[in-house]
Amino acid sequence: MARARLTILLTAFMLLTGVLGWENGRPSSPAAGTEPTDESYQYTLLFARVLQMVRLDYVDESKVGYRDLTYAALRGMLGSLDPHSQFLDEDAFQDMQRETRGEFNGLGIVLGMKNNAIVILSPMEDSPGGRAGLMPGDRILRINGKSTEKMTLAMAIHTLKGNPGEKTALTLLHPVAGAPGGGTVFEVTLTREMIRVASVKAARMLPATLAGQDKIGYIRIEEFGENTPDEVDHALEGLEQQGMQALVIDLRNNPGGLLDSAVDVAGKFVPPGTIIVSTKGRTPDQAQQFLARGQREHTGYPMAVLINGYSASASEIVAGALKDLNRAILVGETTFGKGSVQSVQPLGNGVGLRLTTAKYYTPTGKSIQGVGITPDIEVPITDAEERGILQAESQQALSPNEVADAAKIVDRQLERAVYSLRSVRIYNERQAALNATPKANVGH
Repeated sequence: MARARLTILLTAFMLLTGVLGWENGRPSSPAAGTEPTDESYQYTLLFARVLQMVRLDYVDESKVGYRDLTYAALRGMLGSLDPHSQFLDEDAFQDMQRETRGEFNGLGIVLGMKNNAIVILSPMEDSPGGRAGLMPGDRILRINGKSTEKMTLAMAIHTLKGNPGEKTALTLLHPVAGAPGGGTVFEVTLTREMIRVASVKAARMLPATLAGQDKIGYIRIEEFGENTPDEVDHALEGLEQQGMQALVIDLRNNPGGLLDSAVDVAGKFVPPGTIIVSTKGRTPDQAQQFLARGQREHTGYPMAVLINGYSASASEIVAGALKDLNRAILVGETTFGKGSVQSVQPLGNGVGLRLTTAKYYTPTGKSIQGVGITPDIEVPITDAEERGILQAESQQALSPNEVADAAKIVDRQLERAVYSLRSVRIYNERQAALNATPKANVGH
């Protein structure tokens, strides 16, 4: 019986790995030119044998169901490749689909890997994580008492999953500048809830105290979801109706999102047909160019884009494209450097696969992966400044002391962006006046 089960398992895994075909309801021999190597048989057999041994002999029978063992193996296999490849079980696949629509159940924190540690890339406003005061760069040390030291990113995300109303205890390290590995350790308990995210926040005209007589618009994009291009259009229409002369787009702490959304947003500010980003992978079909689509262009005013070390993925695509195409001035700090492409494939029965299949390249052919996008004007800020800016931007209730502290914080990155745009406006006006001045006709 054990041998029969092993044969069935081996055949199944050979089919999954492409070693065998299937003809007339029976496994067929490999096609010509696709003869499997001894190595493929050897390791497929090893996998099937170990699975069967665990099924038959492991002491706790409740832990050896085929589903649980297969899912665990798939999580381990995908997690060993890179921090972003992931097996999506039924709950994770459903959550991913909700997230692209801007609605999901969770804690409101976006995670990433930095220096082999699990860190918070972005706490979402009006979410459990945002209201608890979690900050970009906070390192998660333990989840419900379990150390994250040997966790992959996929394992950490899986551990944080749960139902609305359930609580999760986190132990975190808030790093201190100039003290590698050091900082303040603190604990929080968060309650999961259904979160609805509007990706475009704080679309407004900047006050005269900052912009002077210039009419400078400001849009902050928290992430790139399905509705982001429409939300940006709506925000731009409102600002342009107010006579906007220049625009600041704030992508700080934006962890990314959908590629198509990023392409559409960047494409609003350049002519149709312009290359926004390209991808390259192992196979020819992964070599693609993504172009600005035909739509109303917003090209009549100068732009600045704010970035920092937690601007990642889709936000790096937008920043990199607008920089390479000479459409915007980038102000702030070098971005995260997450320039790999994850393709999501449904596998049937409610599960899916997120697999890194290519890398992103800016319009001039620069790779983003591990390098990030450097600003034109570098303006580093302190942790205290960043915390104050986040508190001032958020809609959470602040204590009187926090309100007073936030009021003292000056957003130096935003200031530099505004000063740059005002300088561009002055220069352009003087050039236009110079070109309009009649030239004296000099004769001999």
